[in-house]
Order: sequence, then C-alpha cells, then structure tokens
Amino acid sequence: MKVGVICIGDELLIGQTVNTNAAWLGQAFRKLGISVYKATTIRDVKQDIIDTVDAFFQETDLVIVTGGLGPTNDDITKATLTEYFGTSLELNKTVLAHVERFFKRRNKEMLDSNIQQAMLPKGATILHNENGTAPGMWFEQNNKTLISLPGVPYEMKSLMKDEVLPLLKSKFHVIGSFHQTVMLQGIGESFLAEKINRWEKRLYQDKLHLAYLPSPGIIKLRITSDKGIEDAGLIQSYIEEIKTDYPQYVYGLNGEDIFEVVGHLLKQNNATVGTVESCTGGGISNSFVANSGSSEYFQGGLITYSNELKHKLANVPEDILNNYGAVSEEVAKAMALGGQKVLNTDYVIAVTGIAGPNGGTEDKPVGLVWMAVATPEGVYTQHHHFGNHRGRNIEKTQLYAANFLRKLLLKIKS
Repeated sequence: MKVGVICIGDELLIGQTVNTNAAWLGQAFRKLGISVYKATTIRDVKQDIIDTVDAFFQETDLVIVTGGLGPTNDDITKATLTEYFGTSLELNKTVLAHVERFFKRRNKEMLDSNIQQAMLPKGATILHNENGTAPGMWFEQNNKTLISLPGVPYEMKSLMKDEVLPLLKSKFHVIGSFHQTVMLQGIGESFLAEKINRWEKRLYQDKLHLAYLPSPGIIKLRITSDKGIEDAGLIQSYIEEIKTDYPQYVYGLNGEDIFEVVGHLLKQNNATVGTVESCTGGGISNSFVANSGSSEYFQGGLITYSNELKHKLANVPEDILNNYGAVSEEVAKAMALGGQKVLNTDYVIAVTGIAGPNGGTEDKPVGLVWMAVATPEGVYTQHHHFGNHRGRNIEKTQLYAANFLRKLLLKIKS
C-alpha cells in the first residue's frame, strides 16, 4: 500500500505554524509497516486541493488530508472534498448532538457556524472526534481511499489512534512493523557506518531495514522488520552482535538515557558519584538528578567556573592552575581528586573546557575539553575537540563524560 499525506493550511506555508502532523503520520504508518510514499503542504485554495488529490491518487492508494475542517470561511476542505467525490452535505444528527454537548460542557454559546460542522457529505464514513467539533471523514472511490482529518495535532492524533488505525488494520489486514533501537555514544555517524558496513549488509540480506538517527553526541540505530514480531529474535541477534563488537559505544536500547544507565551501574556496584564542573555549568549534575532514584547514588556537585572557585571549592592547587591553565589534563585531574575528597564519594566526574565561541587560542582552540574521572583505583583522563558551537559542545561534553564513567564501571577499554 502506498500512502500520501496532504497538509492544508496557509499558516503552515508561511511558517506561522510548524507542521508536525506530517512527521507524526509518517511515524504512525511506519509502525504499521507502511511507508508514506509522498507528502506535501498546500494552500487553502479549492483548485489546489482538487489538483493535489488528483495527482496523489495517480500514485498512491490511500491519501490522508489534514486541515481545513474548522467553522471559519477559510476552512474549505469539507466542501471541496464533497464536490470532488460528487456528493452533497446532509445534517448528521449524531455529530450535531456531540457538538451541542461539547459547547454545553464548556458553558459556551453555540453559533450557526458550529452547527455547520454537523453538515457532512453523504456516503462518507464519519469518524467521531471526541476532542473537537470537526469529525473526520473517510471516502472510498474506485479502489482509492481518502481520509480527511482535523489539522489540530492532538485532534488528528486522537482520531488516528481511536478511529483510523483500527479501521485500516481491519480493512486492509495490515501487519504492524517491529523495531528496536540501539543507542550509541562516542562515535561519529560516518565512522560508525564504516565500522559496521558488513553487519549492515547482512542485515539488509535478511530483509531488515536500518536507519541512522544522529543527534549531538548520540547515534540511534533503528532496526525494523516489516514482518512484525515474527522477526524479533532475528533483530535481537543483530543487537547482541553489535553490543559484543562495540561495547565502548553501545550503552542501551530504545531511547534509554545514558545517565540513567550509569545510575543503574552505580547502584549495582553500591557506589556513589559526584561532579566538579566548569564548562558544563552543572549540566552533568542536572542530568543525573533528572532520573528518579538518583539520590541513591548521586552525592552532589561543585560548579567551579572560575579559577578562584576551582581552588577554593575543589582544592585545585594554584600553581597547577598557573602553570597549566584551567583547560588542561593536570587541572581536570586535580578537580576530580579534590572533588572526591570534598564530596566524599567513590567516583567524581570533572570537566573543564572552552565551550566557545570565544576564548580559544592556537594551542587550546574552541571546543577543547579535558575530562577526568576519579575512581577508587585512581584517576583517568581523556580530551576531545568538539567544534565551535557552544550549545553542542556543552551537550557533547556531558554525554562523553557519562560514557567515560560507564566504560570505567564496566572495565571497557576505549
């Protein structure tokens, strides 16, 4: 089955409203094992709607239309589709009763324009909209299907989940797809693709799909089967293989938070952690405490942005600061060891760097970050060159620091 998505609304084209509907619909159909073949956004113009539906029906079997079902003059989708399918409007008493209840519950007056929402095309299957006054409409003609839905995202999503998807599954015997997502940290997309090239080729030979979903500091590998749960075991075998081959990068599955993963490891080891942060300004601490139960392993953190506080709070010797500079391996080590004593904790993550966009030198450019982890066995360091974007540098520093500790807890060599 080929699916097309048409989003209607001038507000979408001028950027006044962000079109989230197309993305959500793409994901919803993907879970059914159906790919959206094409999608477009068009104006609230009658001829544009007619021409676009005509064009989509030439290439697709099912067309989803969102928007233009409201009570105002610019909402012309219903009237246009009624004409397109050669039918006429009639009063739907069930929908009218729903609209009346909708306004009564809110203690609001119902206008004539709202009554018009109950005027619906003859022959169309009407889809009940519990969250609004504009119902969805299901048209069928010449082995083609068109489903018209409200443009309001939460109304559209509710109708899809409660009405459209169940009908699609029953009418077309759709088998849902099955997917698992592998979470990786510490490697770039192109480097990862080169490393797993053979693994990826075998995956495709087994009729599985692979998608790279990169974000700053993280890569998600989504493995999908169109056969549904039938291929769960096959997908798991591929996951186990990549976990075994690249434990330094693979930290979890299906959206797991790396700080939560580290937290579980700390609890398993009956260990505690603290932080001494410069360039991240408390971001690492915040990422730990964002997870429920973090009080079991997170002791606290020091924000030592200035050299003065590195010395006063983390006991970094002044001669080390003066001789090596704040962004150095020596200072990162001293921050971690000092924090370990001050915070009375088993592990301490310390980070110091030049987030940018200013402050870099030839020897220490913007994006240079030194990090250290003090452990019961000793202190370990590493450094990274992230780039020129301040926000991304801070975000990556936090993620790389978490993975650094994860690897030490699991005794994984980088």
